[in-house]
Amino acid sequence: MERKYKLAVFDIDGTLIDTERTGVESLIKTIKELVGKEVPYEEAYKAYGIPSSKVGAMYGYADGQRFLERWEENFISLSHHIKPFPGVLEALRRIKETGIATGVVTSRNRMEFDYDDYLREMVPYLDHKVCSEDTVHHKPHPEPLLRCIEMAAEALGEPILPEETVYFGDTAHDSACARDAGCDFALADWKGRGARDLQPRYVFADAAQMEAILRDPTGF
Repeated sequence: MERKYKLAVFDIDGTLIDTERTGVESLIKTIKELVGKEVPYEEAYKAYGIPSSKVGAMYGYADGQRFLERWEENFISLSHHIKPFPGVLEALRRIKETGIATGVVTSRNRMEFDYDDYLREMVPYLDHKVCSEDTVHHKPHPEPLLRCIEMAAEALGEPILPEETVYFGDTAHDSACARDAGCDFALADWKGRGARDLQPRYVFADAAQMEAILRDPTGF
């Protein structure tokens, strides 16, 4: 059977690596320290997937750099909660072996990308990466995903259409980025939150299902 997709692009946090508890709890702690506001978990979760440099302003803290630095300190202090989702590394390895192009579109900056020990194991199976510094606009804008498609096409030496690309993500920002880029969206539902009105083309809850989307998308 002819493969539908030429390019598989992945978000990182909440899609390949389970950083939710560390990210959200460290954000709650930072807001409490710098803004003096108690924020419930589900409210803080809404900032999940937004470029970290922009989050401070959402909570009325003017010094975005100071907010970012403190959040990173709190994130590191809670990093013992971070772990890759089960089976993801092996699934990425098998996906790469099929010859399909792979990429990453993330709201992480390059330092956050390069110094993640779990992600470092996955990098050999991810051909192209777009971090927050690499584009003017960020998710939910489609520019980062379109840039990744452009990079993959240049490497392949032939065009890759948006409809030949699937973006794996877990947030409303990921969904909007895929939609406005003209790509299919595969929702990572590891935590069982459901589709949440995101209108994904696919929903997967484990690594086997993630891999199956690329092996046989007609099965979904």
